[in-house]
Amino acid sequence: MKGKYRPRPGGRGRPRNQASLPPASVEQVFDLGLKDPIPTVTLKTRISHTSIYRKQVASSDNADPGDLVVVKAGDGHLIGYGIYNPRSELAVRLLWRGNEAPTEASWDQKLQTAVTLRQSVLDLDAVTDTYRVAHAESDGLPGLMIDRFGDVLSAEAFSLGMYQRATVLLKRLAGILGTQHTVIQTSPQFKQQEGIFAPDRISPGCPQSVVVQEYGTRFRVRFSGGHKTGFFCDQRENRKRLADFTPGKTVLDLCCYTGGFAVQAMKLGSAKEVVGVDLDENPLEVAKENANLNQVRAKFVQSDAFNYMRDMIRTGRKFDVVVLDPPKLIRNRAEIEEGTRRHFDLNRLAMRLVAPGGLLLSCTCSGLLQESEFMRLLCSAARQAGPEITPATAEKKARHAAREMKIIARTGAAPCHPVGGNDPETDYLNAAWMILE
Repeated sequence: MKGKYRPRPGGRGRPRNQASLPPASVEQVFDLGLKDPIPTVTLKTRISHTSIYRKQVASSDNADPGDLVVVKAGDGHLIGYGIYNPRSELAVRLLWRGNEAPTEASWDQKLQTAVTLRQSVLDLDAVTDTYRVAHAESDGLPGLMIDRFGDVLSAEAFSLGMYQRATVLLKRLAGILGTQHTVIQTSPQFKQQEGIFAPDRISPGCPQSVVVQEYGTRFRVRFSGGHKTGFFCDQRENRKRLADFTPGKTVLDLCCYTGGFAVQAMKLGSAKEVVGVDLDENPLEVAKENANLNQVRAKFVQSDAFNYMRDMIRTGRKFDVVVLDPPKLIRNRAEIEEGTRRHFDLNRLAMRLVAPGGLLLSCTCSGLLQESEFMRLLCSAARQAGPEITPATAEKKARHAAREMKIIARTGAAPCHPVGGNDPETDYLNAAWMILE
């Protein structure tokens, strides 16, 4: 599934006048201090959002790509301080609000606050050694996500300015957490959106993979060739919750990636049978290793999810529990219509594989697909997910009867992925738990 239906990169790319812009540096590791004097970026109007687009910028005063700048409104009102990149459609990412200029201690406070939430408030160290330490805007670090995998901090940068500072930030964060190694990668769309290529940065001696655990279940995390930072911590609580539904049941994990749901269904959930399906060969190899690490037996199939579901429908196969967790199908507004249709088609087929009275857990990480629209999509899919009805005449197309569907719960990302009050787009993961009669 992930290989065939990976959407085209989003964003409108580089500005047309990019050739006239000052050069950007990715080789330099920026410190956390301010230029003297600090450059100024003036906006056309006052803006409260963390993300400020290039069309909202009126002018910039000697600011180079990646600079930390003071952000002002056209009337002179000082909005705050942020990272600037005129090459990007998202030109300013606001880091601090108010008049007080940030210092190195201001950065340290951001990191300490993020760690305190995970360790003292959520007490994650009691159940896992892998979790998101910094969730971009939600933790005051727009353009940067950092996950902890045991002794390794793995970061994904979306912003040139944050990439330039990531080495220093991860070193300071390692001092708080006691971790030993760092991996810094960029998002797949980084070059197009930020206007420059940025190579991965891996600390000397960093292992190519590590074994982590959540709720006692072990998982292999590989740092090269994977998605995001290496492992999806956001589904941790949903994986554990699914295990409550799987004792003695047959389970189908569609778009299984490295087998998170599949392995937990066996390890924590004592499922009778588990089948994981994904199109990508490399993640499936890791999924098999994860099953072996936990001494559980699960079957993993390399196949396009659509083709696999249609084959199962033709043979009349049903599962007690079905998990559908596809990759991001909508990366920008131009893909909303096509991505929504794909979600509908996937869910309609998945519903046909659920045994009467069984459970479907359907997820979407496409933040542009609003939760209300996702719920309407699922209800519509259920109305077409029953047995095929033979057409009365040859001219009419076959149609499907409805299935009775009840949504029993709606969940999101694990709490180490908090939602920022000023940045609703950080609430990106929707998971619907449905019983199908």
